[in-house]
Amino acid sequence: MENGRPPDPADWAVTDVVNYFRTAGFEEQASAFQEQEIDGKSLLLMTRNDVLTGLQLKLGPALKIYEYHVKPLQTKHLKNSSS
Repeated sequence: MENGRPPDPADWAVTDVVNYFRTAGFEEQASAFQEQEIDGKSLLLMTRNDVLTGLQLKLGPALKIYEYHVKPLQTKHLKNSSS
């Protein structure tokens, strides 16, 4: 467990995803992940377009969420899965 979440994002529940973004400083945007029921597996499948348009977030925060959080989580997960 890392910060109360399983270490592999694929194992995160919706609440883990929401808490991750709240902890990362996206308090307002975290509710969009809750409303759309985005769990860890869904998060790892999200494209840039999903984050920018599917969650109905403001563009600035959506870009930061994707570039600094979703994309690195996906990269880390793929790296860990292949090793």
